[in-house]
Amino acid sequence: RGAQQYAMIDASTTAYAGSRVGFKGNEDLGGGSSALFVLENGFAANTGALGQGGLLFGRQAYVGLSNSGLGTVTLGRQYSSMIDYVSPLTSIVQWGGYITAQPDDIDNLGLTNRQNNAVKYATPTWNGLSANVLYSFGGVAGDVSRSQIVTFGAGYTGGPLRIAIGYLNAFDPNLSMWGSQPNAGGATTNNIGTLGSATTPEKNPVMAGYASAHREQIFGGGASYTFARATVGVVYTNTRFVGLGSNAGPDPLGYTGSAMFNVAEANVSYQVSAPLSLGASYSYTEGSGPVGNRAHYNQVNAGVHYALSKRTDLYMVAAWQRAAGVDSFNQPAVASINGLTPSASKQQVVDTLGIAHRF
Repeated sequence: RGAQQYAMIDASTTAYAGSRVGFKGNEDLGGGSSALFVLENGFAANTGALGQGGLLFGRQAYVGLSNSGLGTVTLGRQYSSMIDYVSPLTSIVQWGGYITAQPDDIDNLGLTNRQNNAVKYATPTWNGLSANVLYSFGGVAGDVSRSQIVTFGAGYTGGPLRIAIGYLNAFDPNLSMWGSQPNAGGATTNNIGTLGSATTPEKNPVMAGYASAHREQIFGGGASYTFARATVGVVYTNTRFVGLGSNAGPDPLGYTGSAMFNVAEANVSYQVSAPLSLGASYSYTEGSGPVGNRAHYNQVNAGVHYALSKRTDLYMVAAWQRAAGVDSFNQPAVASINGLTPSASKQQVVDTLGIAHRF
């Protein structure tokens, strides 16, 4: 009772927003309380193949209870607090889609990973303030801390101003963050990416060399402000791979210690008219590894949307990235726009045209 179906189909399946179909429902239990659920499936519109490594409801799958005065508790496969609060301030959510995320989605604000077996508590909104906390059980018998994930976030919305912060701490990230899909392997497999070969392209070279980390820690914050038709925003994130050389993943380069990435993004969007909107953003990513391997990445994004109706819009989104230095595989850094096969050189450009329909 109270259930509804929703979907988004994106005619460009490799650049803007992943196609999905889902069901969500809410039942009034009285006294300001309700029961709720969400089941959301990701798929490729051009082939019909399941997304998220072949999971039927790989985007989200949870059930919960909500009370207007006490908050909401949900259980299942869910997004982290970083995604709930910080992602909406980025170009990814506002207008650009996942190709405008940071290189290889280093801070996961591009929604690459979800958390399995997770319990989340979200507060009600008080005078524009809200917060939530999530705990993902590792599921390893006899070791409570193995592969667990803890996240929390908070935000404020007041008139034209939005502010948000978030934090994520994932133990054994090669298993917990990156091993939560059917096509992932165990601790002997690099679930983050690969160095590639003569016949197989590399994957996620920005960070895949750090699969042996004992923990992945991500902190982020940002703000946006709306001036009439224009909205400007800034976001900062810090990502650390700590305890390299653990048994959580392969370590062919013999790394120990830690690696760190700092990311800064500035973005702007402008509503030219009721149907037409423009967007642009710039981000800078700096990474440093355990053996002096330092790399940095500059990325510029631009987009235009034209709404044919409230549910359908035409769009063009473009991204350009330039890399320099030495990456996580201790080799010359190559450009690696999120969601695409990494370039064979230090530069990469993508331009996508499509139509998105929501119902």
